Amino acid sequence: MDTSEVPPPGEPAPEPVPVPETPVGGDQLGSCGPVLPPGAPAPPPEVTAASWVLADLDTGEVLAAHDPHARHRPASTIKVLTALTALRELRLDDTLVATQEDANQEGSRVGLFPGSTYTVREVLTGLILRSGNDAAHALAMKMGGVAATVDKMNALAASLGALDTRTATPSGLDGPGMSTSAYDLAVIFRVAMQEPEFAKIAGTHQAFLPGAPGGPPLEVWSDNQVLRAYPGGLGGKTGFTDDARHTFIGAAERDGRRLVAVLMRGENQPVRQSAQTMRLLDYGFALGGEPVGELVTTSPAPPADGEPEADQVQAQPTDSSPFGTVGGPLALLAAAGVAVAAAIAVQRRRAALARRRRSSGDDHP
Repeated sequence: MDTSEVPPPGEPAPEPVPVPETPVGGDQLGSCGPVLPPGAPAPPPEVTAASWVLADLDTGEVLAAHDPHARHRPASTIKVLTALTALRELRLDDTLVATQEDANQEGSRVGLFPGSTYTVREVLTGLILRSGNDAAHALAMKMGGVAATVDKMNALAASLGALDTRTATPSGLDGPGMSTSAYDLAVIFRVAMQEPEFAKIAGTHQAFLPGAPGGPPLEVWSDNQVLRAYPGGLGGKTGFTDDARHTFIGAAERDGRRLVAVLMRGENQPVRQSAQTMRLLDYGFALGGEPVGELVTTSPAPPADGEPEADQVQAQPTDSSPFGTVGGPLALLAAAGVAVAAAIAVQRRRAALARRRRSSGDDHP
């Protein structure tokens, strides 16, 4: 436990996020190493991130991965979840007045000026293009405060089946119990890209926001090099903290096919994270073969009264997803679920938090 994991005085340390009995998205995605189609070439050697996922944004197919469900700190890539929550909670033309508390947020800031009025759309633009922690705080206060927003973000992640995710801050600054995975970020980004306004903002190279009262507008450029330098780039999200290290989401389109690459806990060695993401996208567009999993975007359904819990049902032989509806004769499933209930309860384990590593480098403002 380092200083960013220490809870506020009087609050207990969060329990580890529970690990599902069956890996979300398919059994192959439970691997702690590379997950590739049979006969596929090795991934580019320049891709050295500890965990990554390569997936099709439209079909949801996971094309390849490495330790996809490893739990790491998201840094500012969690702002995709912040934006998605805001899009579902607020109207884009709603306005807010930036405060000094917004402007005082540590880390990367877009430059919201205290006393200036902004629309939600404008603040979302600063959140995604320049990874503004001031923008994240302003949106959180508009949604009822930081604590309420964190609760809403976690509830939304759970509803999408992003079971590796627990956020502690709306900005991605490290906090107690902060956790997500490359798989979950791919799921969240895929859902966000189905929101037209998010897709429009993520694909914006340059925008102008209100500046100081009576002053010139604030010019904002995207910090995502996949959008700015990769042919067919659709955007994404950058991230960095000392404890999370480098995190990166990059998406691109080629020949009518849209892919997303998510990298977590990376370093700018042997090349920068943006370049590693581009290499991984090149690899994905050339990759053939069967998918190794899927991006599941629904949460496990709660059991009806008298039915076995979802994790008990998962132990039964079935062709259905463990996080969707369960096929097969209901009578057989009910009988089998009762028989194995005790065994399943004993087998459940909780994940230990990933050991933190430190090294040098920065790919994020």
